[in-house]
Amino acid sequence: MKILVTGSAGFIGMHVAKILLDRGEEVIGIDNLNDYYNPALKHARLAELSTYQNFSFIECDVADWSTLSNLFKQQKPQRVVHLAAQAGVRYSIKNPQAYVQSNLVGFSNVLEGSRHNDVEHLVYASSSSVYGSNTHMPFSVKDNVDHPVSLYAATKKANELMAHSYSHLYGLPTTGLRYFTVYGPWGRPDMSPWLFTSAILEGRPIDVFNHGKMQRDFTFIDDIAEGTVRVLDRIASSNLEYNNELPDPASSSAPYRVYNIGNHKPVELMTFIHTIEIALGLEAKKNFLSMQKGDVIATYADVDDLKRDVGFEPKTPLSVGVFRWVEWYKKYIQL
Repeated sequence: MKILVTGSAGFIGMHVAKILLDRGEEVIGIDNLNDYYNPALKHARLAELSTYQNFSFIECDVADWSTLSNLFKQQKPQRVVHLAAQAGVRYSIKNPQAYVQSNLVGFSNVLEGSRHNDVEHLVYASSSSVYGSNTHMPFSVKDNVDHPVSLYAATKKANELMAHSYSHLYGLPTTGLRYFTVYGPWGRPDMSPWLFTSAILEGRPIDVFNHGKMQRDFTFIDDIAEGTVRVLDRIASSNLEYNNELPDPASSSAPYRVYNIGNHKPVELMTFIHTIEIALGLEAKKNFLSMQKGDVIATYADVDDLKRDVGFEPKTPLSVGVFRWVEWYKKYIQL
């Protein structure tokens, strides 16, 4: 099968592409290799994928419709995993235009490319950020998500709405995945595991927001990647029991689905930091700060729908995931 993976030089994109390549799929990876963080890490990820004969890479920005539309026409992918996006909640406050171009214009281009080229399933990255100011725990795909607290979150909610319109109008099967705080080898330098680990090793203080009174549903990258591929294999279909008078936000009369992918075990931020300290054998110097704009107190995934429909749920314990992260990080910085 020929599968297009956008954002293939990214954290999740690399791991998803690797699973697909390992099972013999032909993967076309695209990425714009921007400098949101050091492109050297992106090139290193691509070097890992380039060892596969069934992998090809094309440098391309999904916001560039002319290039992307030609790519769809030439490559004719059967399925698409759309992971290219401008990431980061805090950065969206400083540079909103980057999110409009990548997450809105870019996603509309992927939708157009998919519907005009008979793509049989489009799976795309949403985010736990869509739950915004919700305080009902655990977060369910059946919850209202109309109150985002960052532009990043708003663009991800917009992606889900855009996907539904294409599923409804053109019968394009789409599935959105709300990822919960992903961590692990090949992670991003702007995320807390990297920020904490690098600072502790270098003897610098770490910034601990909301004085550590936060919870995150930390989810190991291998679980995220496996869940994504399993969902890709289950083409979205209409919910035959869908009721327009009692609408289910996670499904539709159109071939449209939304799932949470999280470890469904929220962890106190201080516990996460302590687990990194144990793995490193070092104690962190902590700089306690107030809550940041656009942030939320807690995330906690309800994955019942994912278990029911796909037969999968993340299970990697925090201690195992953090140890594997730290081991990878120490090897990477030596290179």
